[in-house]
Amino acid sequence: MTGKEIFKIWAPAGAAWVEWVRPVPFAALKECYSTTRYAADLAIPNIYFLNKAPQKTAIILDLPSCGGIMEGLALAGLGFRPIPLYNGANEQPGARALVDNHDIERALLWGAAELEKCTIAIDAPPVFLLDSNRTHRYKMDIAIFDNSWDLYDQDLPSAEYFLENKIDKIIVRGDTIQRDLQRILYKFQKRGISILYTNGYEEPKAVCLKKPPKKRC
Repeated sequence: MTGKEIFKIWAPAGAAWVEWVRPVPFAALKECYSTTRYAADLAIPNIYFLNKAPQKTAIILDLPSCGGIMEGLALAGLGFRPIPLYNGANEQPGARALVDNHDIERALLWGAAELEKCTIAIDAPPVFLLDSNRTHRYKMDIAIFDNSWDLYDQDLPSAEYFLENKIDKIIVRGDTIQRDLQRILYKFQKRGISILYTNGYEEPKAVCLKKPPKKRC
């Protein structure tokens, strides 16, 4: 399959929320990518923090590398629509990069076949997929390609859009709520959306986000 064909599987026409699927990793996909060893290495995990899709709830999976894709596919089995938000570019051949996006691309390819097996409602609630490695910025060599990235307001639906679509709770699953995500969710919290957090094993619990510091220039 081509990158365009794979994109259409993750962002099917007419489905809710798919306008936020980022095209960047799909543009980098090449037919030469093999799914053979990834079919053996990757497995859809069990979900411990939910046993069914709660009402009026969206999920954000902020996990390293392709971890969000794997859990997103598991949540698709519970009725969620996975929405990849990966926005990192690849390094040029022979160069090194701060963030390795290749496993994400291969997992999107492998996961497309798995996603086609799922029956997801056209108006299913979203589970947004992020790479928690995106903000790695420890560049120590001028020759290293800085492909780190941040999440901005426009990368997620607005608080008003969530509320208009009857979603007033957002669960964040990850090791922490990273600063770029916290800035966005703090605004959502002020608009009346409840923010819950889980490490993936414990039941999601409501958190009260403090106003984040201003972003440095």
